[in-house]
Amino acid sequence: MTDPRPRVVLVDDHRLFRSGVRAELGDAVDLVGEAETVAEAIALVRSTQPDVVLLDVHMPDGGGIAVLTAVAGDAPSTRFLALSVSDAAEDVIGVIRAGARGYVTKSISGAELADAVRRVAEGDAVFSPKLAGFVLDAFAVGDAPVVDEELDLLTAREGEVLRLIARGYAYKEVAKELFISGKTVETHVSSVLRKLQLSNRRELTRWATARRLI
Repeated sequence: MTDPRPRVVLVDDHRLFRSGVRAELGDAVDLVGEAETVAEAIALVRSTQPDVVLLDVHMPDGGGIAVLTAVAGDAPSTRFLALSVSDAAEDVIGVIRAGARGYVTKSISGAELADAVRRVAEGDAVFSPKLAGFVLDAFAVGDAPVVDEELDLLTAREGEVLRLIARGYAYKEVAKELFISGKTVETHVSSVLRKLQLSNRRELTRWATARRLI
């Protein structure tokens, strides 16, 4: 018989906090792994393909957005629920734009967290009440950025490579930041230049700057 509980990976750099979350969730989820660094989280998500990743927003080596960016496309069925002490609008908006399905604060109760995980696994978007307004405001029609058909040509990973290259990162630095090979970075850059009909890195930087992407 198939286990109906969502398969969960827990990512947080504080071991004591992970222990508390594990205890609070109890048998409500199938906890398939824990990670305390971005690199560990990326490897674990790719290898286990969980239903939900409970993801800390701030970690010393990059945090939730770095994980989301790195595994984009590698775990198509996995959904991400940010679990953070921060309730700052910029943190909420940033991680949601990066692909998280929800955002709850660490003041949440164990029962509420288990329910949030289940709902996210089922496809819902879940936010702590105070945070929902940030998301609605950020994605309101009046505040939404103008649709850029050229930017929409790029995959999420290509967009991230573009931003780092435009900021002046060397290929090796981009590879280290995104946990990919230098060859993969070159492939992405070539694809970006081709799709945007640009000739070189200087034109790419000018293009990204004009769109406030850096």
